[in-house]
Amino acid sequence: MAYEVKDFTHLLGTPGFSDQLLQNHFALYQGYVTNTNKLADILYQFLREGKTGTPEYAELKRRFGWEFDGMRLHEYYFGNMTRNGVLPDPNALLYPALEEEFGSFQDWARDFRAVGLIRGIGWAILYYDPAAGRLFNTWVNEHDTGHLAGGAPLLIMDVFEHAYVTDYGLKRADYIEAFFRAVDWGVVEERFKQAVTKPGR
Repeated sequence: MAYEVKDFTHLLGTPGFSDQLLQNHFALYQGYVTNTNKLADILYQFLREGKTGTPEYAELKRRFGWEFDGMRLHEYYFGNMTRNGVLPDPNALLYPALEEEFGSFQDWARDFRAVGLIRGIGWAILYYDPAAGRLFNTWVNEHDTGHLAGGAPLLIMDVFEHAYVTDYGLKRADYIEAFFRAVDWGVVEERFKQAVTKPGR
């Protein structure tokens, strides 16, 4: 079954994100979906034709993870944004968990911003480790290097240049502040609830 492009046009009009920026970003995401489907089909054909020992198979197999992660991370990213933003609930499950792990919600946010400002292209991700019940802010290089095995991604922020240069030039810190104002903490909380019900997965 082929992957389908998800519709995130409800984000158009989000303060701090021009429609041009978002439309370009949606088009880039659609490319990852297209390439994921294309590579899955080609790799399946290689398997049927007995070509799994070829250099072409090996290179496309490596590439598949990059395209797939590019698709899925964008879905998580757009999925944890909303046009008007939803504030975190101090009485929900995640807020006190962040306080316990980082000392305060403000310290968590400061650390997450710092991850987002690391030089390079990639993602800042708040991960929950269900095996140990811990939370980590993690840098993922490009799409596929630095993920925490077994971890559940809760909050995802794209820090490739395409996510902000159209509106902010090189001022990544300003983009990060706009992103924080657009976070849907209800979605992030729901991801956390689902993760804590699957301990040690």
